[in-house]
Amino acid sequence: MYSAIAANKRNTVFILLFFIVIIGGLGWLASYYYGDFSIVIWVFVFALAYAFFQYWFASSQALSMAGAIEIQKADNPRLYRIVENLCISTGNPMPKVYIINDPAPNAFATGRDPQHASVAATTGLLDIMTDSELEGVMAHEIGHVRNYDIRVSMIVFGLVVAIGFVADILLRMSFFARGNRDSSGGNPIVLIFGLLAFILAPVLALFVQLAISRQREYLADATGALTTRHPEALASALHKLNEYGQPMARQRSSMAHMWISDPERPSLTARMLSTHPPIADRIRRLLDMGSKF
Repeated sequence: MYSAIAANKRNTVFILLFFIVIIGGLGWLASYYYGDFSIVIWVFVFALAYAFFQYWFASSQALSMAGAIEIQKADNPRLYRIVENLCISTGNPMPKVYIINDPAPNAFATGRDPQHASVAATTGLLDIMTDSELEGVMAHEIGHVRNYDIRVSMIVFGLVVAIGFVADILLRMSFFARGNRDSSGGNPIVLIFGLLAFILAPVLALFVQLAISRQREYLADATGALTTRHPEALASALHKLNEYGQPMARQRSSMAHMWISDPERPSLTARMLSTHPPIADRIRRLLDMGSKF
């Protein structure tokens, strides 16, 4: 467990640098294409400023995008006490608790560290889960907090958005800008290479997002099961999420990896690119854990 937490902390730095390199590479291509190398400087400045901003503010941004409303114990004693009891048993700081008014059953955690964490659950989740199943789901989310997955997910969330934003701007510039292109503008190979880079950079960022998210879901499942000592409850909750799940009312692909279950209910083809591992595999692993307790 502690080695996984340490690895997540290291991965935070590597991911941050990786995304900045992608954004810087886009800036370099634009600079080369337009013959103005000040572009790469401005793109790097933007990338660094955006990464810094996301580190501090992506959590509140994600909660706002999801329509989450913070609650106190009196607002929903059932959810609040479950989170509170899990934190007492694990020694984890109490996160802020949010409810999202959405019939689609789902939950997520966010924040930059356990001292600045938040957990959120939809009204649909509260409606269909038993107490033990809800405890399993929230133990999974607290697991993300304990494993520092929330920090990695938050940075990935922000930088995937940034790469898409920069690539979109540069792609539009390649079509509509009028500038001095005497060094490379007449070279169709450079133009084609640049356009491919602008298009493929967000795709590459998506695959990094997928790889990160899937492994962290397995780890959070295991952490939650070890916390409650009742992996069958989380397995049952995942089964319900699979059976009763529906698209979220406020979907954002950039934060799809943050939810316990894919909020978009993708088609069979899209599931190959899902941010989440197959629920059947997650259930099987949990039941295998239960047989060993």
